[in-house]
Amino acid sequence: MAYLALRQLAKSYDGVTRAVDGISIDVDKGEFVTFLGPSGSGKTTTLVMVAGFEAPTSGEILLAGKDLTRLKPWDRNIGMVFQNYALFPHMTVARNVSFPLRMRRVTKAEMARRVREVLALVGLETFAERYPRELSGGQQQRVAIARALVSRPTVLFADEPTGNLDSATGSEILTLMRDSVDSYGQTTVMVTHEPRAAAIADRILFLADGQIVSDVAGATQAEILETLNEIAAA
Repeated sequence: MAYLALRQLAKSYDGVTRAVDGISIDVDKGEFVTFLGPSGSGKTTTLVMVAGFEAPTSGEILLAGKDLTRLKPWDRNIGMVFQNYALFPHMTVARNVSFPLRMRRVTKAEMARRVREVLALVGLETFAERYPRELSGGQQQRVAIARALVSRPTVLFADEPTGNLDSATGSEILTLMRDSVDSYGQTTVMVTHEPRAAAIADRILFLADGQIVSDVAGATQAEILETLNEIAAA
C-alpha cells in the first residue's frame, strides 16, 4: 500500500476553471517526489490541497491508509517550507524553530533537545539566538526547513524552496533537503519549475494543464529538459 496516495484529486474555481484535473499518484514512505511544470500547470494547487491549505473539489488524499481529505493542516502532522521563508521576525531562530512544538505542548526539555538536533542538521547550531533580520536568505531558508522538520512530520512539503535564492545557495538548500531524505527517511514532496532542483528527487511528476503527463524516476537534468521540451511541443 502506498504511504501517500492521491485518488482522482481535482480542484475547480467558480465551478468552471479546473486547476487540477483528476490527479492520481502513489508515493512510498521515504520517497522524494517533485512536481515539475510551468506556471499554471496545477503543481502548487495540488501541493496545497495535499497539505490541507486548500479543499479539493473532488477526490481523496490518503496517508498510510487514513483519509486526510477534509482534515485541517494542523491535524495532518505535515511540515511545510515556503518560498518566502515565512519566519516570525520578532522571534529568535530557536523560538521560530520551536514554534510547532510549543503549539503541541511538548515539554521544555524535549523541545530544547529537538531544536538543538535540527539546528545541527541545518548547520545553524551557533545561530539560535539571532533574529531573521540578522541572517542571509539561505540561512533563513535553513531555519524554515529546521522548523518544518522539528515536529517529525509524516510528510515534508516544499513550495519552490529555492525560488528566492541565488544558484549557489539554492544548491546548498537542495543538498540539505536530499540529506534529510537520505538520513531520516523523510518523505518529501517538492514543487518547482527548475530542472536543476527537480533532478535531486527520486521521482519527477511532470504537470501540464492540471494533469500528470509524465512520471520519471532518476532523471538527469538533461533528461528533464528533454521531457519538458517534448511536453511543450505536444
